[in-house]
Amino acid sequence: MPIPYPPLDDRRFQDIVDEAKKRIPHYCKEWTDHNVSDPGVTMIELFAWMTDMLLYRLNRVPDLHYVRFMEMLGITLKSPQPAKVPVTFWLSAPQTGQVTIPAATEVSSIQTERERPIIFSTDEDLVINPPVLKKVYSRMTSSSGDKKSLVEHNLRRLEAGFEGGNIFTELPQLDDAIYFGFENDLSFHILGFEFDFDPAGGAGIDPTMPPYVWEASIRGEGAHWETCAVEMDTTRGMNGSGRIQIHLPAIGKQEVNQESMYWVRARVVELSEPMRREGARPYRLSPRLRKMSAGSWGGTVPATHAQIVQDEFLGRSDGTPGQRYFLKHQPVLLRKPGQTLIVQPDGEPQQEWHEVTDFADSWANDQHFTLDNVSGEVRLGPAIRQQDGTIKLYGAVPPRGANLLFSAYSYGGGQEGNVQKGILTTLKTAIPYVARVSNRFDASGGLDAETLESAMMRAPQVLRSRGRAVTEADFEFLAREALPASISRVKCLQPTPDEAGRVIPGQIYLLVIPSVARPEGYLSEEMLTLRKEDIALLSAFVDDRRLLTTKVDIRPPAYHWVSIKVQLREKPGARHSDVERDALSRLYRYLNPVVGGNDGKGWKFGRDLFASDVYQALQGIPDVQFIRALEMRAAKPATGEPAGDPIETMELVAHGVIASGKHQIEFI
Repeated sequence: MPIPYPPLDDRRFQDIVDEAKKRIPHYCKEWTDHNVSDPGVTMIELFAWMTDMLLYRLNRVPDLHYVRFMEMLGITLKSPQPAKVPVTFWLSAPQTGQVTIPAATEVSSIQTERERPIIFSTDEDLVINPPVLKKVYSRMTSSSGDKKSLVEHNLRRLEAGFEGGNIFTELPQLDDAIYFGFENDLSFHILGFEFDFDPAGGAGIDPTMPPYVWEASIRGEGAHWETCAVEMDTTRGMNGSGRIQIHLPAIGKQEVNQESMYWVRARVVELSEPMRREGARPYRLSPRLRKMSAGSWGGTVPATHAQIVQDEFLGRSDGTPGQRYFLKHQPVLLRKPGQTLIVQPDGEPQQEWHEVTDFADSWANDQHFTLDNVSGEVRLGPAIRQQDGTIKLYGAVPPRGANLLFSAYSYGGGQEGNVQKGILTTLKTAIPYVARVSNRFDASGGLDAETLESAMMRAPQVLRSRGRAVTEADFEFLAREALPASISRVKCLQPTPDEAGRVIPGQIYLLVIPSVARPEGYLSEEMLTLRKEDIALLSAFVDDRRLLTTKVDIRPPAYHWVSIKVQLREKPGARHSDVERDALSRLYRYLNPVVGGNDGKGWKFGRDLFASDVYQALQGIPDVQFIRALEMRAAKPATGEPAGDPIETMELVAHGVIASGKHQIEFI
């Protein structure tokens, strides 16, 4: 059996002819006769035939030669990408002083007889500060109901338990709130409150579904607040003594009552219809607070699926060009600033050498090296004989006897790092006051190292783009090359007058859908938006490769959230839970920008959604006798709840894509 080979160029005779004809108006407007009888077309066909023959023979290059050709072009295997996830460190009790969890602290999954631990390392120092509470205010509604006012609580008496009172209006109203002002920054802290509420207050609610949310102030002009995740609430909805723990985001100073502080608040919210159906009820009386205190119970820090090696000795220099050394651990992940090769000549200060992709631009005195991430090979500059017979050094040579060591590097990565939440529970090194560790979210972004077959299939695309973004396909390919672990789908579009109102010459939109760890479900707007740091990296990468006249705008697509309500009847003997699970799974997967659509590769950009599409997606569900009705509505991006009137068709713009809101199955 012959060795299968990927084509270097997959164009055929007719493709070349068509491409050449398309270029005629650009180069020769006077040439209007493109029939086969025209002599010029005959020349084009002759050129296409010769090119097709050349491509045929070139595509027959054996695999070994093909690999060598790739190496000459500088195409190497891509290293694995590490998964990332925020890791939460819990203290045994709130401390009066700072607790520091240093960077590179290792946490892992539980090691078993069959499975080795999956190790993550923290990316930065985590400093857990005790909160410095300075002010407590309550925002209450006037008797007329048209005005809000702030009432200050005596903090000292409140902490001592000598003063108490309502924290909201006597009959709590929408947006009533209690504010806690802190002097110090508590970003990514676990903030815990010890409360003593009067059992006579806070009546009328379901303790399991209290009608308030916790929010924290964030940086920005005006009132910007972000919802905080609640870890625990043992106060029964502010109906008794207990503890409330919340996870704070990155918070910033805001002014409340003309006082600039870091603010946290509990705000009364309006109950949605689904919450009411589940039994949620509003307050009939305001909770009465008698005593309180605040403390930090831990913090959250980003972590990467990697292990870090410090000051690894490579060997001694023999004083010759082209030396090679190997790191002990592979594959090697991308280096951070300061992680580099150190050369220590005898009796001289140590030298920090600089990593380069190749030695093409290196001179004889340039302290450069290359590092192959997959094999862990460190290479120094070679000496190459020139045409005139002279020897030219491409990079400096360490003095004979000099010690070579690598200051630090990380190794690991791969898909195994995409662990589910709650897996990272082992602290590899004991840290004072730290009781436990956990990951509250799924890890994402982990990719295995590129295979040789994948690299061989990628080579033709590299040849076509040549590192330059000209066509739409070039932009899409280079975007995936820049962020392979962060981008799920990318589409390059030019604005049209119908969509942009005015077309700017050279303006293009690069629509990016980020990778999602587990896309088969409801995806919020935040989950479907590329991170700011990734946008910055992609923008810099594309900016170096675009034409001067091209303006690139990187943005998410115009998501059209849709909510489906289905009325159906199950077959006799079927379980409601099984039928509901299967139907919802079909809906969430089909109406999905990442894995949706008819081909399972994500909903197509600009394709409208029809009710008949949803009926078709629901066909063939086991234990479903029939579907009586289907109701399709637009959904709110923030909550996924349906909004507006039922529709038969959801029309999309060219840069639009369907995303699932929350769906409902109703049995009849």
